[in-house]
Amino acid sequence: MPDLATVDSLPAACLNCGEPFGRPRPKYCPACGQESNVKPPTLLEFAQQFGGNYLTSEGALWRTFVLLFTRPGQLTVEYLAGRRRRYLLPLRLYLMISIATLVLMRVLSALDAGDNAVVLEPAATGPQAKAVQFDVDLGLGKAGVNNGVFYCEGLPQWVCRRLERRIGVDPKLLARELEGVVGRFVSNLGNAMFVLLPMYALWLRLVYLNRQMRYTEHLVFALHLHAFWFVAMACVAAGWAPLQLLALIAVPTYALMAMRRVYGGRWGPLLARALIVSVLYGVSLALVTGAVAVWSVLA
Repeated sequence: MPDLATVDSLPAACLNCGEPFGRPRPKYCPACGQESNVKPPTLLEFAQQFGGNYLTSEGALWRTFVLLFTRPGQLTVEYLAGRRRRYLLPLRLYLMISIATLVLMRVLSALDAGDNAVVLEPAATGPQAKAVQFDVDLGLGKAGVNNGVFYCEGLPQWVCRRLERRIGVDPKLLARELEGVVGRFVSNLGNAMFVLLPMYALWLRLVYLNRQMRYTEHLVFALHLHAFWFVAMACVAAGWAPLQLLALIAVPTYALMAMRRVYGGRWGPLLARALIVSVLYGVSLALVTGAVAVWSVLA
């Protein structure tokens, strides 16, 4: 039992909400639930706060992962049915998996940069040894340096002007800029998903107007589905061919199984709706990722 001097030194009211404490002093504030004796945490308490319930064998993290990978769509069903405390919240799950995947992709792209580094070679020997030949294919067009002269083909004029302003006619600077494009693209992809994911939920809302479901309910499904897709993306980025093939097969299969469990209905209408959503989302994905690619080159 603490001595009277220790008791008297404790705050007389809750430091969080200001609720006065009575006697005997409660262990937790009766108004907000915070501990009445707040002190600097120990290292062990820090570790407990970090892990919490999620890192235990019976924690929400493991239950969530098991359900995510073994029963497509069931996490959404559980959430919409109100059973939420046993599992990670959809946004938290999505952020945790997407951030881990993007970090992995960034590391792998940095490792690959050394193997795929741009090599600039002289185009001639002797007095013309300083003239170099360099070009890069950007998909829609090409840009580079030919004998010390910058050129840009097949790209919009404003893109060409921006590239020329950034790199001038120095091919070494151009090489450094282009080697960092992949890393910048991966970094920007995370931000782009905050546009793509709500769009996916919107397309679901359109094809399931007859279900009288709120947009946020479709958004929950989109968060769970994209969390799995990010895991598949990590498998593809790993570079092992069997794992890549399994991930590519799992992406559409998982989506169909999840839609069937969450939305129900016969397979025929389900496949038709899935096809419409896939086309709309494919167009959205192409536009957004194209914009991200251009921005990664020019930014």
